[in-house]
Amino acid sequence: MRTDIEIARAAKMRPIGDIAEELGILPEELEPYGRYKAKISDDFIRRTADRPDGKLVLVTAINPTPAGEGKTTTTVGLGMAMKKIGKNAVIALREPSLGPVFGIKGGAAGGGYAQVLPMEDINLHFTGDFHAITAANNLLCAMIDNHIQQGNTLDIDGRRILFGRVTDTNDRALRNVVVGLGKPVDGVPREDHFMITVASEVMAILCLARDLTDLKHRLGNILVAYTRGGAPVYAKDIQADGAMTALLIDALKPNLVQTIENTPAIIHGGPFANIAHGCNSVRATKLALKLGDYAITEAGFGADLGAEKFFDIKCKMAGLSPAAVVLVATVRALKYNGGVPKDALAKEDVAAVRRGGVNLEAHIENLQKYGVPVVVAVNRFHTDTEAELEAVRDICAARGARCAMSEVFAKGGEGGRELAQAVVAACAEPANFAPIYEDSLSIEDKIGRIATEIYGARGVQFDPAARKSIRQIMELNPEYGKFPVCMAKTQYSLSDDPAKLGRPTDFDITVREVRLSAGAGFIVALTGSIMTMPGLPKVPAACNIDVDAQGNITGLF
Repeated sequence: MRTDIEIARAAKMRPIGDIAEELGILPEELEPYGRYKAKISDDFIRRTADRPDGKLVLVTAINPTPAGEGKTTTTVGLGMAMKKIGKNAVIALREPSLGPVFGIKGGAAGGGYAQVLPMEDINLHFTGDFHAITAANNLLCAMIDNHIQQGNTLDIDGRRILFGRVTDTNDRALRNVVVGLGKPVDGVPREDHFMITVASEVMAILCLARDLTDLKHRLGNILVAYTRGGAPVYAKDIQADGAMTALLIDALKPNLVQTIENTPAIIHGGPFANIAHGCNSVRATKLALKLGDYAITEAGFGADLGAEKFFDIKCKMAGLSPAAVVLVATVRALKYNGGVPKDALAKEDVAAVRRGGVNLEAHIENLQKYGVPVVVAVNRFHTDTEAELEAVRDICAARGARCAMSEVFAKGGEGGRELAQAVVAACAEPANFAPIYEDSLSIEDKIGRIATEIYGARGVQFDPAARKSIRQIMELNPEYGKFPVCMAKTQYSLSDDPAKLGRPTDFDITVREVRLSAGAGFIVALTGSIMTMPGLPKVPAACNIDVDAQGNITGLF
């Protein structure tokens, strides 16, 4: 069986100008990065602003397991399958982070015969957007430390600097560091912290910004520190917002590529869904809506994280109204949730499918609370038996959700016809989309609504530090209390304990820290033991990546 990278190299890509031409993008509105990828200019975005929108389809999944679910693969395959049944669809995806690529998860360009290309470029640097975000973030950090070094006219309290440095690799050694050591000219010593770039507020801002003016405004509103007298200090007070915006001019432009079957795909932004809001950029999604009758996008990890944030943060901020949602599941993952070890998943076990199916049921019920039709996409493996598949169909039927088989990994767009037809049918139904909480609720009540309605928790326990932070946020500006909440939680469980699979009950969510992302426009609540800087596994994926003398990359998947 050929690997993903071998399949990708065998594909016949078309020049990106040809893909753009079919979308009505003029040559002067395209900024090529080589032959097969390009940025779409603001001129084209403005020119299409008055076009009617297509239908927005979100692809999400059950909680991820080591058995694999295939959410990005399904998203790409669905876009290609739409073309097979005569529908005009444009895909809008996130950019992969180098952290998972070199860590444990691997690349994020789809798989098998449902990939976006060029997969090596997309997984490695791409058009440099993440590097620009990293540079802008760390420029602000440098200017904070320089301000303190050069006299500290704002009287910043070095013990209350909130904004930390970032890098786009998993590096646990950087979680807690001390900067400014050495001679007096080397800076003022203080404790600092790194997070991964995709969890940063700058990443969130780029993905939520409407345009360059909005981007600069949001960057200026980043809360970076407090003075010794307790007054807030924002990025605009450091006068960093202009320079940060300058670094992000090109990064703000969406990227155009193609699938393995030459379907257009817009890939832009990449916040993690377990520690950030987990959706591609608003600009990319809105552009896809203008270019296709169907815009197919995804949100990271399971529906309890990515989909919840897509609905309650992104859709609310951007005025988006989804027509349908696709929930990806596999028989293997359901059996894993049902207690079957990874090395025994190939053996038929209908009872385990039904036991683990409670996780699928929870996600179906949660998504239906948003008033959007649900289609369950069963990403088929060759080991699935008809009895196991029928068990999944029964679960879906009992919850009022459509169920469609998907074989896009093995067959490309042709293997997604059933799914595409189900999605078209779902989009024809009336949708009554609404977020699950109102802006007027308190921060605590918003967190409680998510915990009880989406996670199935009994309630929420707030650590004293979290309650203190909420009080400080409200004292700073009561309007911040109207912000949506971005939950940082393990992706592996509906609870905040990654070991609790299936559909756990009788548990509380513990919020240990609450942070204000004033520029992004949301409140971050950290739960359980979630960290904003992941570490590498014992054997990182990077150990298997290599390059031969001709520049061919191996080990990338």
